[in-house]
Amino acid sequence: MVRIKEVGKEEIMTILELKKQANEVRKSILTATYHAQSGHPGGSLSAADVFTYLYFQEMNIDPKNPDDPDRDRFVLSKGHTAPGYYSALAHRGYFPVEDLKTLRHTGSYLQGHPCMQHVPGVDMSSGSLGQGISAAVGMALGGKMDGKSYRVYTLLGDGEIQEGQVWEAAMFAGHRKLDNLCVIVDNNGLQIDGPVEEVCSPYPIADKFKAFNFHVIEVADGNDMEQLAAAFEEARNTKSMPTAIIMKTVKGKNVSFMENQAGWHGKAPNEEEYKTAMADLQKVEDALCQK
Repeated sequence: MVRIKEVGKEEIMTILELKKQANEVRKSILTATYHAQSGHPGGSLSAADVFTYLYFQEMNIDPKNPDDPDRDRFVLSKGHTAPGYYSALAHRGYFPVEDLKTLRHTGSYLQGHPCMQHVPGVDMSSGSLGQGISAAVGMALGGKMDGKSYRVYTLLGDGEIQEGQVWEAAMFAGHRKLDNLCVIVDNNGLQIDGPVEEVCSPYPIADKFKAFNFHVIEVADGNDMEQLAAAFEEARNTKSMPTAIIMKTVKGKNVSFMENQAGWHGKAPNEEEYKTAMADLQKVEDALCQK
């Protein structure tokens, strides 16, 4: 069993319940991008499990008090996967789930990339790849300087780490021994132009972070809740150095025609595709309910 942590209280939640919640997050990703007829479903789906684990178990947060100075922080460095981020926030209670249907619509507060001025629960605006980790490093340093106990988490894409700014931030974090920082790399192997190893290989990712004085945890299946639980526990217990969790995931996870397809990086489903995708996720839900 695991615990949903909020400032001042804890609530027990099982691994099975987390898996069910991740499936609901996936449904909302599809609903949001379908109604927007734009957005990035592929990477949102690969990260749905870690979004769920962070917001329903790992992070010390309170949706009723999103600006609590003692809360844990999260920065979505790969900001284009906002549909996954928004879905987790909505299901966690930061704003109505129904509002996800307004994604990218004129006048909606749910823009194509997260905006901290308008979306409850968003700790940092992001979008331009490579910049989010720098903001997260700054938050972690600020926490150390202020003597705060909060932790800072940031999610990067494996294509995103081709950006040089990522490694400048990593060098600084390692040098400053920011053990309140947890960098997560969503290694789904695909970016907009194709396989990351063919576009501009970032491998070996783990060795690169180790070279910058990070404690590195490699997760064989980043879509598996049990493996995520073990990784984040290890990260919390790591002292005197930042942690990088490199998790192998499946782009378009649990949607049959989207899995491992680079073409679904930034394309919304049409009506027929949306119905097929939702049927796929209903099958996942049915299987989980049998456990």
